[in-house]
Amino acid sequence: MRLAVIPARGGSKRILRKNIRSFCGKPMIAWSIETARQSGCFDRIIVSTDDEEIADIARTYGAEAPFLRPERLADDHTGTIPVIAHAIEWLTEQNFAPEHVCCIYATAPFMTAPDLRESLAMLVREDCSYVFPVTSFGFPIQRAIRLTSDGRTAMFYPEQFKTRSQDLEEAYHDAAQFYWGRAAAWASAEPIFSSRGAPLILPRYRVQDIDTPEDWARAELMFEALRRKQWP
Repeated sequence: MRLAVIPARGGSKRILRKNIRSFCGKPMIAWSIETARQSGCFDRIIVSTDDEEIADIARTYGAEAPFLRPERLADDHTGTIPVIAHAIEWLTEQNFAPEHVCCIYATAPFMTAPDLRESLAMLVREDCSYVFPVTSFGFPIQRAIRLTSDGRTAMFYPEQFKTRSQDLEEAYHDAAQFYWGRAAAWASAEPIFSSRGAPLILPRYRVQDIDTPEDWARAELMFEALRRKQWP
């Protein structure tokens, strides 16, 4: 059995009602639900939310919302793994025991069905607990600069000042779209970012974190540009 869980808390702070705010003509969460359905990967697509309005919108676009997430898992400090583990436990009690479980973020409009399918194939094929998309940083992180308390600058890694950019190791970051994992790994709270996590590398133009109004505006521009090119 293969399960998608879309965490969608109602109390977002930086962008109010972010999960259901209109993004390029649809509620943001609708893009994640529709891509999950198009992938053909899942026996069930569940939205884990503490919010009735989000649950209703999720159902409208073809997902299930069979429970409301308990308050203890709906505050600003709750991590992803406990939310997914709760959904697995709830469904197992209802006689649905998934083997492979994909956490899909509600704010992942750049996620594609082929990426979901390829990541699932990697999880099944390889000796790993998780598979998730990553992309490279656009500038060497070893040359990063911080602002000091006196309004000046300092390098995080001053020992790298004379190292040529092309000689520095390339660094990657989480694309913040989805995480395929084995149900046992989620249930045991196994860390995602470890030697047991395998990466699916994406180009930078298909990755945009959406945490601020500036992020949102940039994401809509990127998304519309990609759609005009008939992507994906």
